[in-house]
Amino acid sequence: MAGSNQISTVESVREWVSEHKLRTVGCLWLSGITGSVAYNWSKPNMKTSVRLIHARLHAQALTLAALAGAAAVEYYDHKTNKNAERYPRFLDMNSYAQKK
Repeated sequence: MAGSNQISTVESVREWVSEHKLRTVGCLWLSGITGSVAYNWSKPNMKTSVRLIHARLHAQALTLAALAGAAAVEYYDHKTNKNAERYPRFLDMNSYAQKK
């Protein structure tokens, strides 16, 4: 019983990330820059500008990793046809039909 509950929780998190990709990447960037600034601030004998540059580099690497993860989730969704029904709701394909 606990295994099925955990699967549904993981599935619900995956669906939320799939629906809110940019928000997820933004939150990861913000947490990455905050954590990096906190980590670099604990190091003595380092200039503030160097601390900020290191924080930006760490957050940039984390953002690239998050974008790669979002691309992997999108690829998985298209392979499993999870969101195949999502697009026709918003697009009326009959209005885009070519006239002969």
